[in-house]
Amino acid sequence: MFSRLSIWAALGALFLAATAAPLCASADGPWPQAPQPEVQGGAAPDSGITLRHAIAAALANDPAFASASAASGSARLDAAMSRGELLPNATANGVYTYTTPSRFLNKDAPPGLEELPAFVANDSIHEYWAQILVNQTISVTNLENYRRSRALATQAGADLESARRDLVARVVTAYFSVVSTAKKADVAKQALDESKSFVDLTQKLETGREVAHADFVKAELAFQQRQRDFADATLAAEKARLELGVLLFADPRTPYTLADEKQPQAPLPDESTVQAAASHNNPDLRSALAALHAGHDAVEAARAGYIPTIGLNYTWGINAPEIAVNGRDEVRNLGYSASVSIDFPVWDWFATHDRVRQSELREKAAQAALTTTQRRLVAQLDEYYAEARVAGDQVTSLRASAETARESLRLTRLRYSAGEALALEVVDAETSLAQAEAALADGILRSRVARANLQTLTGVL
Repeated sequence: MFSRLSIWAALGALFLAATAAPLCASADGPWPQAPQPEVQGGAAPDSGITLRHAIAAALANDPAFASASAASGSARLDAAMSRGELLPNATANGVYTYTTPSRFLNKDAPPGLEELPAFVANDSIHEYWAQILVNQTISVTNLENYRRSRALATQAGADLESARRDLVARVVTAYFSVVSTAKKADVAKQALDESKSFVDLTQKLETGREVAHADFVKAELAFQQRQRDFADATLAAEKARLELGVLLFADPRTPYTLADEKQPQAPLPDESTVQAAASHNNPDLRSALAALHAGHDAVEAARAGYIPTIGLNYTWGINAPEIAVNGRDEVRNLGYSASVSIDFPVWDWFATHDRVRQSELREKAAQAALTTTQRRLVAQLDEYYAEARVAGDQVTSLRASAETARESLRLTRLRYSAGEALALEVVDAETSLAQAEAALADGILRSRVARANLQTLTGVL
């Protein structure tokens, strides 16, 4: 006869062996894994924060991306748990019950068993349960729910990539806005210096009675406007730095510098190549397609409510007055029992029918969403490609305009010094140069953002 301690040890070992296999099977699920972006932290390089480093820092700090990442991980775990419902599960239990004896003496009973329990449902006064139960439910509904959970996991992974790309687009816009506003602040400072120089020139010429006082007044008014423009440009640059700082640092007021990225941009690829890449790598399209698959699986799961469900049960262990393999009079306490059950759906007041109709309506909505996503992808691709092409071409024209405005100001200043031009012409030339330089900064920002949007849409960035 085994000791009670050895029996409990054997039951515990069997329980661990029975539960280890399902747990290990759920560790490496076959559902599609969403590509996780590589986030690299650490300090910014000495040369300044590059765009890649800014994107990595934003991915580590952004709460919306963190929520999308958590939703993707949760969806994968839901798929693992849903698959676990298709596999047998095992539980171990131990119960001790005490029943009031009936005080009825049975003289013919073996020694120690003269008293019987007062309740018919109980086997003895002292009863011990030490069992392992293995259960398996065969249900088409569980299978379809597993398929649906896999589709939802795929959708969550695509939504995570979509959230990453949205964040990348925000970082790109904020990054190059800092560069653009800083350039416009420099332009405003140069215009302020030019205007101050012209004020000094008109004051000198007025002192020598070479020009009228009206020229000095006109130059002074232009100088005051340049001061206001410089203050606005400086404020805009500081706001842009804070907006980017919110994405990168715990304290948005952290001082930082951006890397000087003046390398020439590669030419745009042909439109057919961009279309192929966008169609293959678009997460919104993958999400809508996965949502449609999930809707179809939900319909099948609802229809499975009309199909019978089979249940299997296997119980092994002890249910006896003592914890022992062999009881009194060589009665063997250790044994097993097995059962098979089948449940037929008979009547549920059309609940299954309504669930099927409900799932079909959601499937139709997912189909409409997929169609809309496909149309939006085509429109976005043409829009982003045209924007990148036009913006890139206009940068060259804007550079030429800025050079022309700069040369015009120089010539106008020379003509004014020679008495051949009016002060109003000089002020107009200064204004034209400031506007041309600001337009060039805006054009470069537009070109960089448009190209980055196209790269984000095709999965390059």
